[in-house]
Amino acid sequence: MAQLKEELRALIAEIAEIDTIPDDTHFKDLGIDSMMGVEIVAAIERQYQIKIPDDELKEVSTLNKSLEIVLAKMPEERRSRFVA
Repeated sequence: MAQLKEELRALIAEIAEIDTIPDDTHFKDLGIDSMMGVEIVAAIERQYQIKIPDDELKEVSTLNKSLEIVLAKMPEERRSRFVA
């Protein structure tokens, strides 16, 4: 799971152009606005071949919450690659 968290951290940091993405800091507090949030969700969906429904977009609000969502949406056969 640590590998997946670090992949997410890098993806979010690249899009947001931020060096450090703390685990539990709300993205708004990092200067990530709603448009950038949509871009982050789209990148997560592409990277991990998942779909995050529109009504769940606001749940992608911290790194740890993003990790939870990705793991919940990811099919078991791919999730097992990240969870020991």
